[in-house]
Amino acid sequence: MRFRRYCFFAAILFSTFLSAQTPNGNVPKQIKLTGKVVDAETAEPLEYATLVLESIDNPSQVTGGVTDANGYFNVDAKAGNYNIKVEYISYKTHTLNNQNLTQDKNFGVIRLSLDVATLDAVEVTGEKTTVEVRLDKKVYNIGKDLTTSGASVSDALNNVPSVTVDVEGAISLRGNENVRILINGKPSAMAGFGSTDALRQLPADAIEKVEVITSPSARYDAEGTAGILNIVLKKEKTRGFNGSVSLNTGYPIRSRTNANLNLRTDKFNLFTTLGYSYSEPPGNAYFDNHYFSGEYDRIIEDRDMFRKNQGVNANIGLEYFLTERSSITGSFFTRFSDEQDVTENNTSRFVDNALNSRTIRRETENEDDKTYQVSLNYTNNFNEDGHKLTADFQYSFDDEAILTDIDENRNFPTDSLLALELIDETEVQNEYLIQADYVLPMGEAQFEAGYRGNFEEEVNDYQLDIYNPETGDFETDTGLTNEFTYTENVNAFYTQYGNKLGKKFSFLLGLRLENTQMKGKVESELSESDLSEELGVDFDTNFDKNYLGLFPTINLVYELAENENISLGYNRRINRPRGWFINPFPSRSSRTNVFQGNPDLDPAYADAYDIGYLKRWDKLTLTSSVYYQRETNAFERVQEETGEQTSDGINIIRSLPINLSTNERFGAEAGIMYNPSKWLRLNGSFNFFKFATEGIYNEVDYGAENTSWFARFSSKVSLPAKVDWQTNAFYMGPRENSQTRSEGMFSLNLAMSKDIMNDNATISFNVSDLLNSRKRQSFTETQFFTSDSEFQWRQRQFTISFMYRFNQQKNGRERGGNREMQDDMDGGGFQG
Repeated sequence: MRFRRYCFFAAILFSTFLSAQTPNGNVPKQIKLTGKVVDAETAEPLEYATLVLESIDNPSQVTGGVTDANGYFNVDAKAGNYNIKVEYISYKTHTLNNQNLTQDKNFGVIRLSLDVATLDAVEVTGEKTTVEVRLDKKVYNIGKDLTTSGASVSDALNNVPSVTVDVEGAISLRGNENVRILINGKPSAMAGFGSTDALRQLPADAIEKVEVITSPSARYDAEGTAGILNIVLKKEKTRGFNGSVSLNTGYPIRSRTNANLNLRTDKFNLFTTLGYSYSEPPGNAYFDNHYFSGEYDRIIEDRDMFRKNQGVNANIGLEYFLTERSSITGSFFTRFSDEQDVTENNTSRFVDNALNSRTIRRETENEDDKTYQVSLNYTNNFNEDGHKLTADFQYSFDDEAILTDIDENRNFPTDSLLALELIDETEVQNEYLIQADYVLPMGEAQFEAGYRGNFEEEVNDYQLDIYNPETGDFETDTGLTNEFTYTENVNAFYTQYGNKLGKKFSFLLGLRLENTQMKGKVESELSESDLSEELGVDFDTNFDKNYLGLFPTINLVYELAENENISLGYNRRINRPRGWFINPFPSRSSRTNVFQGNPDLDPAYADAYDIGYLKRWDKLTLTSSVYYQRETNAFERVQEETGEQTSDGINIIRSLPINLSTNERFGAEAGIMYNPSKWLRLNGSFNFFKFATEGIYNEVDYGAENTSWFARFSSKVSLPAKVDWQTNAFYMGPRENSQTRSEGMFSLNLAMSKDIMNDNATISFNVSDLLNSRKRQSFTETQFFTSDSEFQWRQRQFTISFMYRFNQQKNGRERGGNREMQDDMDGGGFQG
């Protein structure tokens, strides 16, 4: 970007002329110039604004400096007469001529006004992905990623360095799935309740930036031993009425329509996002199982999955400006989805390598999901130096009604009914969030304190009816019919202090106190002893646990040069068991392989260390880090025999999560962003990690070591006639745990786009998983069976998209103040 190159050049000139002397050989007095540069309309700090000092006595002598992340400049100069300019891209230059500077001077707050006339000619970062390194995170400003046009937020995350999304949509950070997902700095119904399925309904175009927080400050929840992904959604700040509409369609059948509308005046900002999506993504799976005991020695399962998913989501909000420095914002979000998943499982059973029987199992699941969320925020900026108070209240409600019809028949050597079941399940979740944050700048330092209360209740009402061929009626299975209520209350207080010592060293120290209450209650017709016998495991199904923990954080940054720094981070994290990991009742997705939650799970704790390095050149940015994490009481899913068989003689195998002692993880990662010219942009990243697990359960040693890696590469080429071409490649290396080994996986995405209608619209075409190779291939080996499997959640996808913008700059840098909870978006932490 031009202004960054200019800043770098200005800094070099500055350091050169500092060593110069006056013509008479005397060394002028050194003085210090300080101040802050902000947007005149919104008071938002302007990072990388340039202060230019031009000597009146010697016009060829030019010195200066740039502002930091909070808009402050601190420049050493020689006493003398100067013409002073303060410049920032797309803003009008602020000029102070004939300034006689003989002693230290604080210029106070310098306000720059937007230069509307030059916006069309400005090259800005909206076109390309950039990275910013803060004390506690990396911020990836998502540019025009063609491969995610018409895609979901979940798809877009798979293009962020350090992040991977597997074939089932599970999100990992540095290969660790225990990552906390936030929307605009908070837990949100938009991200789902204990699941990432909701992210598949939100459009990728809604993302402004993604914060990868591997060393979270004390301001954030301690939840998530891998770290935090904070998804910051776009919020238009241009005055007047503006917005965009997008239409997408693809094959296999996939369509999406979205509208983002915004009306901003001096007193209020009204914003809304509306969306509708429909898809029929096919999937498949294959399992070749060999058993060491039981009636059958080999069973092959061939599954086909047919899905119909449609959803509507709407978000509407009003931000009202109480004063110049305070505002109140209310918003309402809702999502309705109607999903039907049909899985056909053709099973072949062998005895002594000879086909003994064949069955077909058809499972039809209809899910109706309704989500509502109400949010209220108050922000008061006491002054322009960052002294502020924010308060938030949020209520979320989710109601899922799931009806499942399971029909399994033998079709060789004879036709007969094996199972006919009806499952009626309702999941209701209520969550309250109360939060207050206070920020007090103290010169170069900053102090913060706050409280967050998260109160969640989840009720799972489950009824299983089984067909009785003798009576011809469905009968309720009282052993598995139940109502399970899980309550999780977290109260947290935090404080942190950050400062910048000299020009090069910054630190942020924090301490968070969290109290967690976990309660579970089962309502069943069975007694406690009968229930334990029915479940096959002696669980404490009614529990009330309380945990109190301190979670310190340390983040240090040392600037080796203007565009080069190293960082060191330490934090302690917690992983709380929740959702289906807690529910003790087994799933019914298969008669022979079931998943069963474990209410005896305790939280896992992790200590994480991270050393990072950043270097910027004119056209190249390098980020890298080395990390280590030690987790105690870590969760691990183990497979074991239940000792039971199906009616046709197949051993039933249970998958159970347990606290499996200690897990250590070592790793290193590097990322490069290279823009050699305006028409070519390249970026790539590489992550290597090793983990070792130690633990014994039921006299079985589940200890394991594994080394794996993943890498991604992206290139974007700007062709003539306003056509852009992008290629994204990703490879996940092989990995394994104590029982399962997974092969490497490669995927390739291609996309192209063209601006039309005087650049007010864009049409694009992309292919996701061009080679149709995004499949998980695994081999599991235990003491009682082996399983060779292949799983593909979604096949190759073709999508064509059209977006139209009105009263909106295609690439214009979004302006606007921190009235819209900017503190929540950037973590509110001190930035050096």
